[in-house]
Amino acid sequence: MPIHPSLFTSRSEEWGTPRDLFQKLNREFRFTLDRCATALNAKCRRFFTKQQNRLIQSWRGQRVFMNPPYGKETRFWMEKARKEAAQGALVVCLVPARTDTRWHESVEGSASEARFVKGRVRFGRGSASPCSSPFPSAIVICQLERKSDAVR
Repeated sequence: MPIHPSLFTSRSEEWGTPRDLFQKLNREFRFTLDRCATALNAKCRRFFTKQQNRLIQSWRGQRVFMNPPYGKETRFWMEKARKEAAQGALVVCLVPARTDTRWHESVEGSASEARFVKGRVRFGRGSASPCSSPFPSAIVICQLERKSDAVR
């Protein structure tokens, strides 16, 4: 199956998360907000679109699923995830597992866990057939560390 050229760039930010991957994560995290969506690919009842300037909206108190635009701007979205986690949001991010990129610095100290996705994610775009990603993916979980109740 051919790989869609826009998966190599940040020109497209409307690549929908596969429903089965989202559902698996949603069973664990019970999301309340899809922070980077369109009306056609939103996974939660509450979502923010590009037109709503997603980088300035507050996610405080939310359990957020985030499949941000990929590319050079990923760093800005990950910085927002870190800031919102510091304000009490749980933010679960589906991102490229590119260990040589600088966006990792954006979440240092706030990413409580990183999981590598086995195989390549098959993203969808509108009514087009899903396309396999040309890179591996990771799930990065950003949240405040909770102090144990056992320590007194």
